[in-house]
Amino acid sequence: GAMYRAVTLYSIENGIFQNDRIDTEKLKNLIKGIHISFRLNPETGRPDTYLNGVNVENKIRTMEVSSCVSPIATLDFVREAMVTQQQEMGKAKGIVMDGRDIGTTVFPDAELKIFVTATPEIRAQRRYDELKAKGEEASFDEILENVKQRDYIDQNREVSPLRKASDALLLDNSDLTISQQKEWLAEQFERVIKEKN
Repeated sequence: GAMYRAVTLYSIENGIFQNDRIDTEKLKNLIKGIHISFRLNPETGRPDTYLNGVNVENKIRTMEVSSCVSPIATLDFVREAMVTQQQEMGKAKGIVMDGRDIGTTVFPDAELKIFVTATPEIRAQRRYDELKAKGEEASFDEILENVKQRDYIDQNREVSPLRKASDALLLDNSDLTISQQKEWLAEQFERVIKEKN
């Protein structure tokens, strides 16, 4: 998701995405020059997203990017470029990756697949809380509508639609704490490790 957000930010900042229109030819010509990477942030303990070497973690989480990401993510050449970058990252193994098509398209043979979901209301509340904690203005109703819209677009797109892989485990974290989720995930990881050995 962060990778598609970064491409969206690039498109907004470079005049590719303007007034709800995407200059697909321009983006197609520039996509090979868009490099996305991740570096662990020692303060947060989480990875930050870098777009061509620049930390864009905060910029890609804005409502401006959120409201534009689905149209960019539906473009086949964008998906192809991002999948290639994701598969490169995964060659070394030992990677944890999340995204709306990771278990179905990017790593269909992954040793462990978890399909994580929550109700749109819970997801909207989490995003609302995240934005407010950063001191940004936010509207819960606007965020909720955006979550529902993105789900609909992503589930119905032609290329790599959002769906649960047949061999993925379902984790609905609507009513789970982070520690409960970590405990459940650790159990699944340990089970797979035992099965492999």
